[in-house]
Amino acid sequence: MKVIFLKDVKGKGKKGEVKNVADGYAQNFLIKQGLAVEATNANVSSLNAQKKKQEKEAIEELEQMKKLKTVLEELTVELKAKSGEGGRLFGSITSKQIADELKKSHNIKLDKRKIELPDAIRSLGYTNVPVKLHPEVSATVKVHVTEQ
Repeated sequence: MKVIFLKDVKGKGKKGEVKNVADGYAQNFLIKQGLAVEATNANVSSLNAQKKKQEKEAIEELEQMKKLKTVLEELTVELKAKSGEGGRLFGSITSKQIADELKKSHNIKLDKRKIELPDAIRSLGYTNVPVKLHPEVSATVKVHVTEQ
């Protein structure tokens, strides 16, 4: 019996695949558990439509991230911190603080985990911080830390 997998099934198939499996296995386990549906013409065509929709959404998301990259590369994030002698900070500037400042001053919501700050910023001045927006799109944000 041909089935379309709705979820990944270890050793059998991944979500969205159409495979031929034993009739009993399909009816008694896969279909009952909601892991697969029978591969009728209607189900196959709806699967193809769903795949096209997902591809279109992925392309749109990529375009949005490219636009966001151009905006981020023109910005400079201004942060104030207490510092001591020689421009060393008391404490440090973290990716969470950078993300919060982007949200507050520029209304750009960015997850702190996307900001690839290898080590927290511990000195005054400008720092270029890489941001991974999408697997194919990376940007660089300038962070300017000044005396409070």
